[in-house]
Amino acid sequence: MNFQLSEEQILIRQTVRDFAEREIRPVARELDEKAQFSPEITRKMGELGLFGISLPQEYGGQGVDTLSYIIAVEELARIDGSQAATLAAHNSLGIGPLYYYGTKEQKKKYLPVLCTGEALWAFGLTEPEAGSDSRGTKTTAKLVDGKWIINGSKIFITNGSAGISIGATVQAVTEDQDGKKQFSTIIVEKGTKGFVSRAMHDKMMWRASDTAELFFDDCTVPEENLLGKVGEGSKIMLSTLDNGRLSIAAMGLGCAQGAFELALKYAQERKQFGQPISKFQAIAFKLADMATKIELARNLLYKACWLKDNELPFAKEAAMSKLYCSEIAKEVADEAVQVHGGYGVMKDYEVERFYRDQRLLQIGEGTSEIQRMVISRYIGC
Repeated sequence: MNFQLSEEQILIRQTVRDFAEREIRPVARELDEKAQFSPEITRKMGELGLFGISLPQEYGGQGVDTLSYIIAVEELARIDGSQAATLAAHNSLGIGPLYYYGTKEQKKKYLPVLCTGEALWAFGLTEPEAGSDSRGTKTTAKLVDGKWIINGSKIFITNGSAGISIGATVQAVTEDQDGKKQFSTIIVEKGTKGFVSRAMHDKMMWRASDTAELFFDDCTVPEENLLGKVGEGSKIMLSTLDNGRLSIAAMGLGCAQGAFELALKYAQERKQFGQPISKFQAIAFKLADMATKIELARNLLYKACWLKDNELPFAKEAAMSKLYCSEIAKEVADEAVQVHGGYGVMKDYEVERFYRDQRLLQIGEGTSEIQRMVISRYIGC
């Protein structure tokens, strides 16, 4: 394995870093305070080519590898978890299933506009009573006279209610010819009668990203809106989460990197007892441990991306990366606040936002407990 990034990957990192510093950092605190989703920043990320970045150019993508995409998410999360969440959820959960399981007609219809930043797509999986246990899905879809009639609800759906959100892929319970319960995924466009989305407010973290509840009341869509085949819902969901874990891991890595840089800068500038606090062993060792953990997390995540890009099994490494990077984000953000002392808990200092933003990383797209369960199965437990 070559640890040297390609020229293209280095360019993507620098380009996204410059963009995040220039366009996102100046407004991140204000958007967080107002809990305001920004269509403008989303559109600019689209103009930069970040939406559908790994898709072939025929669908409007850039055709780059997985690692390049992950680096882009990492660099956004280094500045703001909300914007990174918008991109990661759209690419991995929104675009991903459409590209991997959609028909040619479905791909041509949806993917080009979803690569522009002018429109977002959601993935409706989680329900009030179906979180870690995705097979607890209660939303139903019945095929009647060539149409799917959907009833139920979803919760905690990223990009589900923003003004530029144009639809969602929904997992629902269907039945086979013998009446046996199975799961299928169905495309539902925004504006469909019986489909209502509602924004969720008062979040602790990712306050400038869009999180929604989705409601389906005799929502009727054509039979051809089925994504994949009847009964493939769990397969589609699991493969989608494998890919999504890499992007959540990238968010953890970026969050940790951003928090570390804030702590290092503060420690170099803050003086106590006549010298910068970075010169005191207690602080220097904290920073050294933070840097080491981040390096380990990056190597693990990049290896998982390398496996995927080389068409090798990567599900175990994806789970490991998601687990480790999210846990490291928690540890590094906590220590970064400690380095800041009393200032670390004040909103005037960016590190306070990083401390909050990291918290969902151990929950979203599979809790840390679920990741450990997945890993334990791969190692034969």
